[in-house]
Amino acid sequence: QVQLTESGGGLVQAGGSLRLSCVVSGRTFSSTDMAWFRQAPGLEREFVASLNPKYGNTYYADYADAVKCRFAISGDNAKNTVYLQMNSLKPEDTAIYYCAAQPAGASITTALYLYWGQGTQVTVSS
Repeated sequence: QVQLTESGGGLVQAGGSLRLSCVVSGRTFSSTDMAWFRQAPGLEREFVASLNPKYGNTYYADYADAVKCRFAISGDNAKNTVYLQMNSLKPEDTAIYYCAAQPAGASITTALYLYWGQGTQVTVSS
């Protein structure tokens, strides 16, 4: 059984940094695409970033105040762990952040992954 366990969320002031971690158990970490999504209250779950651990390819969401300029996704195959380093955090980054594994279809940016973590809360105060 595949399990994803996130950690690293918390309360941080605007401009601060956090590093989220997601440990994958029950399958080989490098065998599938991994991703981070986030969901703010009242909004749909949205794609943040993805990683193909086998090839090292990364992809970031393309919306205002580009996540790519502030966030970085990475992985450690030996630890079966994917990370999301978040810098220069803004209040609008406040959300529950979810780790996901194995897209159900061809798209890596839609929230149709087979496996999800329980989420970790990130709150950014102004």
